[in-house]
Amino acid sequence: MPITRSAKKALRKSLKRQKENKIRKEVIKRAKKEFLRALGEKNIEKAKECLSLYYKAVDKAMKSKVIKKNTASRLKSKMAKKLKSLLVKEGLSEES
Repeated sequence: MPITRSAKKALRKSLKRQKENKIRKEVIKRAKKEFLRALGEKNIEKAKECLSLYYKAVDKAMKSKVIKKNTASRLKSKMAKKLKSLLVKEGLSEES
């Protein structure tokens, strides 16, 4: 346990940040699940909406340094690739 006043404050800050980081990661996981569920149902409109929400969650996590920039890019790219493969499989263009 911390002894000095500054160490006690550092512990409080650390625990608060830990809680916020966990929430950000959970939001990313929920958005990813929703997106993948929409892909599984082959609901392209809903998948596009969910992808937008996923991007937003990942960008916020990156901005607050919960995840690194390249990790965020990789995650976003991976999900965009899944959507694109569904569009190609269904024979639809990206603009529709």
